[in-house]
Amino acid sequence: MSSEVADDRIFKALASPTRRAILDRLKNHPATTGALCEHFDTLDRCTVMQHLKVLEAADLVIARREGRERWNHLNALPIKRIHDRWIGAYATQAVEMLDRLKSDLEG
Repeated sequence: MSSEVADDRIFKALASPTRRAILDRLKNHPATTGALCEHFDTLDRCTVMQHLKVLEAADLVIARREGRERWNHLNALPIKRIHDRWIGAYATQAVEMLDRLKSDLEG
């Protein structure tokens, strides 16, 4: 899969507030699908599973079965790659501009 297709999947996954909320739930520790369904009690299990499927397709969630339970783990590496490509370079430029401005004001 090309990096452009992978990036499109990541942006699609992150476009949904529900999927971002799922990722927030997984940020500190993995959770079972059942626990996620309990937390998102306004959604039925099928809808939660559909959101998880989109997150898995974007490689943002890695699912692992343990017996009858399905554990969902956050994979933050795709988000870091997006950050490095789209935000990191701009942040570096902004810091350099602020440094030049500071030097100009002090000099």
